[in-house]
Amino acid sequence: MRWLGGLSARLLLLTLLVVVLANAIIVPVLLANRQREWLNDKVAAGELASFVVDTAPEGKVTERLQEQILKSAGLVAVNVQADGVMRSVLAPARLPKKAYRIDLRQRDPLSELSAPLETLFGGGDRMVLVIDRPHYIPGELVEILVPDAPLQSILVDNFRELLAGALLTSVMAGALVYLSLTFFLVRPIQRITRSMERFRVDPEDPGAHLAPSGRHDEIGRAEVELDRMQLDLRAALTSRARLAALGEAVAKINHEMRNMLTSAQMASERLAASGDPVVAGTLPRLERALGRAVTLATNVLTFGRTEEPPPAPRPVPLKAAVEMAAEDAQLTAGHVALANAVDSRAQVLADPDQLHRILVNLMRNAREAIDGDPTKTDGGTLTVDLTQENETSVIRIADDGPGLPERARNNLFQPFLGSARRGGAGLGLAISRELAQAHGGDLVLAESTGRGTVFELRLPGAPEPLPPD
Repeated sequence: MRWLGGLSARLLLLTLLVVVLANAIIVPVLLANRQREWLNDKVAAGELASFVVDTAPEGKVTERLQEQILKSAGLVAVNVQADGVMRSVLAPARLPKKAYRIDLRQRDPLSELSAPLETLFGGGDRMVLVIDRPHYIPGELVEILVPDAPLQSILVDNFRELLAGALLTSVMAGALVYLSLTFFLVRPIQRITRSMERFRVDPEDPGAHLAPSGRHDEIGRAEVELDRMQLDLRAALTSRARLAALGEAVAKINHEMRNMLTSAQMASERLAASGDPVVAGTLPRLERALGRAVTLATNVLTFGRTEEPPPAPRPVPLKAAVEMAAEDAQLTAGHVALANAVDSRAQVLADPDQLHRILVNLMRNAREAIDGDPTKTDGGTLTVDLTQENETSVIRIADDGPGLPERARNNLFQPFLGSARRGGAGLGLAISRELAQAHGGDLVLAESTGRGTVFELRLPGAPEPLPPD
């Protein structure tokens, strides 16, 4: 049953359909040509009969001879028009009234294709009035009256022959096209599909590897790209497995080291109570070093365990979000002022909690950079504004701090490498960028000089502003 829904079955059905449609167009054309040939022969026979009558003494023949001529030619009546006068050359004593008309002088494709169908399905007891230009005798037109039963019989036989030929042609052409496309298209695609399925189940399975066939078409390119993708993924999975094993070992070591550092902190607290002036002089440095070590160990463990949930974006009033983040980043408690240039009605499309974390990280970094700048004795300013264009919201967070050092810019968004201050784990910006990219946006460093640093948070979407109060 799986084959019926596969590409092979669909290709076979499509091939048969195309061949059948092609024959459905050809068969009526061939029938129309066969009917025209038969009618042309009858018109020629009528002209010959007219010639016999015209050459007879005084242009007359006996009734018996007339019947013989009409019977031998398969005709019922013959009329010839010359000089605008229609003359009955051969005619029975009583003409049948039931007849339909076919004018061979007209070359209308639709009429020619429909005429055989009328003969086939109209019954064989009628008469056909055929009109054509004379080819062998002088005159303007020739009319002949013939029974359509012989014509219908010929068309039925011809239709059966054509139908049998069309069926044979359809089977042969369909089989040839199907086998060709299966060999050149379906089987290579099936090889690629099986390789992808086996690779998904077990990337280490040697049988999942697909060796390129060397073709230079799209199938060959797909094979080459799949081969490269499998090699890259195997390398990435191997590297990931090694990193996972290394990370597990580091986590265990880090956990034990954190316990040791906690014990060392407790010991330093006891030393602080000793009253020894030498100890009192060196103890602050020891406490700061231990504090930074404990913080780093805690951040490493937290980063290793964290798996961010997917964001649930919704319209968020940005001005209020900025003020709340500034409060949690302790901008109001320090000597760094917030300049919130966001319109009170402006909104962005974001997960509120994750947007808050991104803003807090950026504002805290800016505050710490300004606080650590000895030239900023009178404080600093952090400015936040919003621009929306082309269905994208761009939030700019700019400070007037000392800027980022060169070593920090090169690894700004790399975990444990991008910290610009001593004791920092370098995780805040890495996590913030990860959250922004999960929204479909990004966090980039737009500018960093001695006059300050500017980050741009890009989020997809530009929601309508809040209604005015």
